[in-house]
Amino acid sequence: MLAHRGLALDSPENTMLAFEHAVRAGVEYLETDVHVSADGEAVLAHDPTLRRVAVGRGERVADLRLADLRTVDLGAGQGFATLGELLHAFPSTRFNIDVKTDAGVEPTVDAVRRADGADRVLLTAFSDARRRRLAAMVPGVATSAGRASVLRARAASVTRSAPLLRRAVAGAHALQIPERVGRIRLLSPALVDSAHAAGLEVHVWTVNDEADMRRLLALGVDGIVTDRADVALRVVAGN
Repeated sequence: MLAHRGLALDSPENTMLAFEHAVRAGVEYLETDVHVSADGEAVLAHDPTLRRVAVGRGERVADLRLADLRTVDLGAGQGFATLGELLHAFPSTRFNIDVKTDAGVEPTVDAVRRADGADRVLLTAFSDARRRRLAAMVPGVATSAGRASVLRARAASVTRSAPLLRRAVAGAHALQIPERVGRIRLLSPALVDSAHAAGLEVHVWTVNDEADMRRLLALGVDGIVTDRADVALRVVAGN
């Protein structure tokens, strides 16, 4: 179970407080996102702008320096934090890090190296080229397939051929997918079985309903990305 942007029931998403709440609840895997500040810092943020997360603000994260981002009121006394701060604050926790832009690759890699965290992170990006850059810069790090690779993996799963699926994802270690995109259903028993035969994990996002969590675990998925880590922890515990 991966806590999507922390546990943000009564704290703002992707803030140190949200991640602290998740860890205190018993979460072992945190999911977060990285954009880059104007001065090159890997900042915890899902959106490219402040519009959704800060009342009355609309600037781009990339146009503000870290010192300015820290003064932005995200609620509950929280401002923007850096990936390095998160990795150092929770040294026993594992992280799924979605690098949102090409500019975020080097700052993310630098933060992971400084925290000696290559063995406890999974790096991902919608762009396959970006994912490959991340993998090349942090040898041995776990990565999740990009969008094009996911679609190739889905096609390969029809044949239930593990070698074909392995080639489709080009060195990635996981498939992180929604159940469907529009009318296209990505998740299927064949995909799960083929991915496992190829040595890949399957993580499904973003799942907040308890019945859906139980159904997906019964299907054999390896991870659930959720805003409701509190519910997921209960489900995983079998309660």
